[in-house]
Amino acid sequence: MNDTNRSAVQVAAYLQQHETKGLLRFITCGSVDDGKSTLIGRLLHDTKLLFDDQLAALASDSKRHGTQGDDIDFALLVDGLAAEREQGITIDVAYRFFSTEKRKFIVADCPGHEQYTRNMATGASTADLAVVLVDARKGLLTQTRRHSYIVSLFGIRHVLLAVNKMDMVGYDQATFEATVADYRSLAGQLGIADVQAIPLSALKGDNVLAPSASMPWYQGPSLLQALESTEVSHASADVGFRMPVQWVCRPDQHFRGFAGTVVTGSVQPGDAVIALPSGRRSQVARVITADGDLERAQAGQAVTLTLADELDISRGDVIASADHPPQVSDQFAVHLLWLGEQPLLPGRPYWLKIGACTLSASVTEIKHKIDVNTQEELAAKHLELNEVAYCNLHLDRPIPFEAYADSRELGAFILIDRQSNATVAAGTIDFALRRASNIHWQHVDVDKQARARIKAQEPRCLWFTGLSGSGKSTIANLVEKRLLAMGHHTYLLDGDNVRHGLNKDLGFTDEDRVENIRRVAEVAKLMVDAGLIVLVSFISPFRAERRMARSLFQPGEFIEVFVDTPLEVAEQRDVKGLYAKARAGLITNFTGIDSPYEKPENAELVVNTVECSTASLADQIVDCCLRSPD
Repeated sequence: MNDTNRSAVQVAAYLQQHETKGLLRFITCGSVDDGKSTLIGRLLHDTKLLFDDQLAALASDSKRHGTQGDDIDFALLVDGLAAEREQGITIDVAYRFFSTEKRKFIVADCPGHEQYTRNMATGASTADLAVVLVDARKGLLTQTRRHSYIVSLFGIRHVLLAVNKMDMVGYDQATFEATVADYRSLAGQLGIADVQAIPLSALKGDNVLAPSASMPWYQGPSLLQALESTEVSHASADVGFRMPVQWVCRPDQHFRGFAGTVVTGSVQPGDAVIALPSGRRSQVARVITADGDLERAQAGQAVTLTLADELDISRGDVIASADHPPQVSDQFAVHLLWLGEQPLLPGRPYWLKIGACTLSASVTEIKHKIDVNTQEELAAKHLELNEVAYCNLHLDRPIPFEAYADSRELGAFILIDRQSNATVAAGTIDFALRRASNIHWQHVDVDKQARARIKAQEPRCLWFTGLSGSGKSTIANLVEKRLLAMGHHTYLLDGDNVRHGLNKDLGFTDEDRVENIRRVAEVAKLMVDAGLIVLVSFISPFRAERRMARSLFQPGEFIEVFVDTPLEVAEQRDVKGLYAKARAGLITNFTGIDSPYEKPENAELVVNTVECSTASLADQIVDCCLRSPD
């Protein structure tokens, strides 16, 4: 074999070796200024994975933005945003790839600041291992504990505890051991079984790539050696074949395929499968990829399946093994990390996204929230930014799922604010609530149309909203009188009256206001189902709850009437003296004073009691109510 052929063989062997090396995804996390970015920068630098131009840029940036005097500031390798360099902090998640002779790595450098916890959760959601940094001088801080809880929440089973800045404590063994003892106690509470502790100095390079002479008392591996040798399992539990449908491929009338990634198990032509949530069954005809048909597809492969039968399957559905299908439910016990600036209020509707499926959901109950410092379970009526809790979750329709412990892909979800489209929570499914499988719709022979027909009317919900003193109740009362005089069957639900009975247990906090409207909306829905014209007169200050109420009705049944009276006019009409008491601090959470009122954006009717008489407004509303829906 000549030198050219020998070189070609060597190159091919080298490339084959690197293609077959395992990949480890890990995150660095912990409190702010614990040295996460510096550690990753040191790893990249000392493993000689930087190009000459990167080294030159790093040296130049260190002089302009660095915090280490004339020395290189390794944190600048991953802190690429201008704001990060100006403030000396990590804001966004920075992903970096590097490789050694033994393994390939993708590392996510996660921010330590509390306000950027959502970014840390993003990094944790795909990681196999977490490097938790602790400043040897400070020990475990609140954000260390919060990040460790998130590590546990997202099922990361392997933790490397990097006790950093040992040079700042004189490489003291007792300091290291005390920190390790504290963290092992925390890990035990969180159920993290595999914790390997390493004393190091990211700035000086001690125990980063090789054992440090400064700490002869430590006989364990360096950080890189631990990363190369830690065995992690990428496989989900053996729950059988599962493939969420990401796209229905229909290029012409002769082909219908269902594209997605196999998340667990395997599939081959001839396998019996079930489409969920519909429950329809068929057999796999072909397993197709860009390179042709496969005899078998394994977990992790993106494929298109064709079936022997024409089934109605949509994006977000799951194709699974017919012999061992996943459960289907619409109510769950979940762990939730709240990421929204505004608090989580039970009963408020949000969008839930799980895989490729998006649907409406609401938290029905906060069982307890977690004190991240003590792991104590605390009672809570709402969740603030970065709080974690165990909750009950209700969806507007059943979905197929797996517990997060068995499948990340079918057990993890996010909640999205329906108005801003911002992600406000990340969560994991624990199990389906038993009552979800015990409660079913009971068929009745007399339906809404039959009840409405005997009353000779179109059922409606007239929803009056506006400030206290705006004239809602006065107008609603007049409208009901006119409808009754015309022979219509009506009922008026007034905010004050309902609080004497159905909602007498509720106060005026934001949480109670949400529940107040939820209950009334459900009652109004039942009354419309009975064929009535129901009038609802409630302040209902939040758009989200009015939107939730609207969603319960068929198109054309819900008519939102915004009684648009200015605050100063409402105060002048304050016959009960409520505004005066609120301004004096005697009444708290009073709408318009210390609690907001969110004006409707697309109300069917906007009426002004300053410019028009209540009689003319009532005529206008009656006319709108009796008009046939489009």
